[in-house]
Amino acid sequence: MKTKSILICGVGGQGILTASDLLSDVLLLAGFQVKKSEVHGMSQRGGDVISTVRYGDQVFSPLPALKEIDYILAFEKLEALRNINYLSEKGKILVNDFEWQPLPVAAGLEKYPADTIEQLQKLAAELVVIPATRLANELGNEKVSNVILIGLLASRMDIDKKLWLEVVAKKVPPRFIDLNLKAFECGYNFKP
Repeated sequence: MKTKSILICGVGGQGILTASDLLSDVLLLAGFQVKKSEVHGMSQRGGDVISTVRYGDQVFSPLPALKEIDYILAFEKLEALRNINYLSEKGKILVNDFEWQPLPVAAGLEKYPADTIEQLQKLAAELVVIPATRLANELGNEKVSNVILIGLLASRMDIDKKLWLEVVAKKVPPRFIDLNLKAFECGYNFKP
């Protein structure tokens, strides 16, 4: 199998690294070779966080080249746009409709782009926008928006759903298993 690449991006505190761990574990269980990388500088202060997961029969590097990403899984709209140069010509973007005000915007020096979704639509072979943060709040905990997004990604990958559910149940604290399984199903069954 040709190496596939997924880029997960957002801001600190959104559970990006947990999501990339879940994804990596599922891919390993499915029998793929997996390489993962993470960049999380000022993540605790709302800075950008990026993780790439590459998988296939043989993977030589965790880092993708420009125009090599098959999926961008974006936890925040502007972060999807910031990483668009990595998306392949046939690449797909799955994006939370969440907006985080970066420091220049919060300070009133810049404006958050009003046309982010329209720009992404022009640049992706497929764009799916999901209100993951709102859906997570409806489930009772905003922090499960990352598992909702993983569920959305899982619905588009050719990997047995049982593996995803098994990994989610193993990776989250026992008292949050039911909530996270509901969050996964919410993303998996989402219809745009």
